[in-house]
Amino acid sequence: MKQARVRDRFKSVFGYIKALLIRHYRSLLLLLLGVFLPLQIFGSLAEEVWEDEGGFPWDEPILLSIRTTATPQLDTFASHLTQLGVGWGVAPASIVIALVLWRRHHWRSLVYFLTTMIGSAIINVSAKLLLHRVRPNLWESPAPEYDYGFPSGHAMSSMTFVAALVILLWGSRWNWLVTVLGGLFVLAIGWTRLYLGVHYPSDIVAGWLASIAWAVGVAMLIKPRLIRTEPH
Repeated sequence: MKQARVRDRFKSVFGYIKALLIRHYRSLLLLLLGVFLPLQIFGSLAEEVWEDEGGFPWDEPILLSIRTTATPQLDTFASHLTQLGVGWGVAPASIVIALVLWRRHHWRSLVYFLTTMIGSAIINVSAKLLLHRVRPNLWESPAPEYDYGFPSGHAMSSMTFVAALVILLWGSRWNWLVTVLGGLFVLAIGWTRLYLGVHYPSDIVAGWLASIAWAVGVAMLIKPRLIRTEPH
């Protein structure tokens, strides 16, 4: 009799857990793929950089391979394009989007967007100061940088910007267009940092992963509504 009661209690507990998992499987899956896995990989990269400033065996070969495509015209193109990743592109576009959200009284979306963008910048600066990874010095860059390199600030700002927009527009008719064009933009900015020789590939990957985890994690906390459905 006592064993039967214990068995019934265990069945009740397992049934409750099963129902809970089924009810929240989307959120749990998003937490796993959007936050946990990116953070795990980022943490592994950061740990390796912390223990060995020289980086990974695949970093330099990739950079040297990209270097073989260098031309004076590409130098000029990459030097200009890379500035869209922060000062000439992401920063002014973020200000415009924030003003639009403010004018339309999309307060929850505005808080999410500002928290995501500003928080990403703080995370980037903090990680660079903590890990002190020196940038590659394999050739003379046409657009040199002099601060620390891990993770890439341009990769983080571009990915955070695009990820935040995708989340805000999720389910709308603009979502796939923003995802495709934004993905191309993120890849282009990442390429410029490698082409210019100012980042290792692991810097770029780490920046992307940290941005995805941050953007998704903040979204799960703030739960921003779609821009097109939020009340005025």
